[in-house]
Amino acid sequence: MRREIKKENRIKRHRRIRAKAYGTARAPRLYVFRSAKHIYAQLIDDEKGKTLVAASDLKLKVKSQSTSWRTKTKEVRTKMAAVAYEVGKSIAKKALEKKIEKVVFDRGGYRYHGKVKALADGAREGGLKF
Repeated sequence: MRREIKKENRIKRHRRIRAKAYGTARAPRLYVFRSAKHIYAQLIDDEKGKTLVAASDLKLKVKSQSTSWRTKTKEVRTKMAAVAYEVGKSIAKKALEKKIEKVVFDRGGYRYHGKVKALADGAREGGLKF
């Protein structure tokens, strides 16, 4: 029962965020979805209803590395946060290849800490501007 309530509350928060965050071709929406095992990110143009770029941890080779490492700004301590950081860098690289520099961040109703924050930090370090 508790799990369903938490999911409903997240969806409500996401609806409030989506009322304000709108992606265009010049500044697409960087949408984050996290599950218990994986994290996904997409750049979405809401005007056309198209996904421009997508990245996830399913294709990364980072998972086999150690659980703690140092980035330029700070130390990432958990394995999933380190993976999320790399997903952020990956989506930033793909976006810059398509000449996308500015995005609108959509955290998907999740709190801005842990994996979501690590992904955002990785995207910023990769060259995206929020």
